[in-house]
Amino acid sequence: MTYPSYIVMQLLFAYWGFTTVFLFWAPMIKATRIIGGLKRQGKTFSFLDGGRGLVASSIGVIGVIIFSILITTDISAANIEDKQNAFKYVIAVSSIIVFLCGLIVYLFLKIEITDDEKIGNFKNMKKLLKSKSIYLISIIILCAYMGYKITDIYSLYAAEVMMFDQINAAKVGAFQQYLRPLVCISVGLFSDKIGNIKNIFIGFIIMLIGSIIFASGIVSSSLNILFIISLVIVATGTYAIRGLYFSILNDGDIPIALSGTAIGIVSIIGYSPDIFATPLYGYLLDTYPGIQGHQFIFMILGISSIIGIFTTLKFKKLTN
Repeated sequence: MTYPSYIVMQLLFAYWGFTTVFLFWAPMIKATRIIGGLKRQGKTFSFLDGGRGLVASSIGVIGVIIFSILITTDISAANIEDKQNAFKYVIAVSSIIVFLCGLIVYLFLKIEITDDEKIGNFKNMKKLLKSKSIYLISIIILCAYMGYKITDIYSLYAAEVMMFDQINAAKVGAFQQYLRPLVCISVGLFSDKIGNIKNIFIGFIIMLIGSIIFASGIVSSSLNILFIISLVIVATGTYAIRGLYFSILNDGDIPIALSGTAIGIVSIIGYSPDIFATPLYGYLLDTYPGIQGHQFIFMILGISSIIGIFTTLKFKKLTN
């Protein structure tokens, strides 16, 4: 809220990385896995990711409302001081929400863990590192996350290829974010009956179909309906897989006691697109302006989908 220097901001982001990833991520996934039990893994994880999407969208709306209330003049006419003063309250409200969530979890989230689940021995950990299923799950997450990183460029595609103005392009980005809770919750309602692995396989097929449509170059400025349909297809496949990929830890015979270690391993590999995907996409868009750069990006997504399909089939064969 003090608008610190660039160096201090870097330290802040490192601090947030520690608190959210090192302290929070693995325990959250492990807690969700315990809550899901043996028969509700798909539903529990899908509802988790759908809820995350819904909360993120809601907090974003709250932030916009606060900002718009405090900026009394037209946004284009407001100076930097007015914007900073208004945004301080957005940061404050967001921080209070996060703080209250921490208290609520501490006071009300009660999970029973038996003594033998608190710590695993080194023999089990060594066995985990040799498990093929761990690395197959990692590749499944990596391929799915490549699709999730595509969501960053939907608004850009709308502006650069479909020729939408800034407001309508931004609406496209917001629209696809609301697909996340809708898809995840819908998939969660029937995933455990059909089979989580089978649903992930179907998700990759859907993602591949959408990426082929975009990569073909037929989605141009004169075909707005096709653009929306193609976007929905890619987003549906992406969010369906995203809501389910941790639900298959049980299928891979990963012990509850070693969930934290397992999640650490799969997250290092699976979320590596956070490091390379955005710079890669940016390079392609700068080097090949217009629709061509976007075609190359969706070609990469198509390749990721194919790898995901074969990895899912291999995982299914292994677990059977």
